[in-house]
Amino acid sequence: MRALIWGNDVLGVAVPAFLDGSIPLTDTLSYPIYRLFISAVCLALALGLYLLISKTRLGMKIRAGAFNRDMAESLGVNIDLIHALVFGLGVALAVVAGIVASPVSSVYPGMGSSVLIMCFVVVVIGGIGSVRGALIAALLVGLVDTFGKVLLPQVAGMLVYMLMAAVLLWRPEGLFKQ
Repeated sequence: MRALIWGNDVLGVAVPAFLDGSIPLTDTLSYPIYRLFISAVCLALALGLYLLISKTRLGMKIRAGAFNRDMAESLGVNIDLIHALVFGLGVALAVVAGIVASPVSSVYPGMGSSVLIMCFVVVVIGGIGSVRGALIAALLVGLVDTFGKVLLPQVAGMLVYMLMAAVLLWRPEGLFKQ
């Protein structure tokens, strides 16, 4: 149905002019400024989410609702409103991810489905419900995936899943509990 309404066209998005350049690393290597911008945006969002969840009253309500819904409701927290806010925040983060990723990869309907499995792997490795675990697991998965493609290209596609299997054998609840 989605394809009938909006089509399946793949659209390219140009890198903004002020970020369209690169930093020379050596005589033959350079690193795009836009990639550094993406890293900065991701770090800022991670820090912002950490501060929201751990240091604010709203974060306290979110944690309370996730830990024990009935107790939080009995203390006067509107859990339905909290769930709606968290859902809205998740949608906003997905929008930011799509906007930031669009110059690097093309824009097309369902563009997020290609990273969905990897996100699941990150959540499982980090521990379901652990923001700190998700951050550390994302860095670990990124390192394993990148170095696997460089050092072991024959098995690079399996390395992330082998990492997940090893973590689950070692700690079935993930690296960090909620």
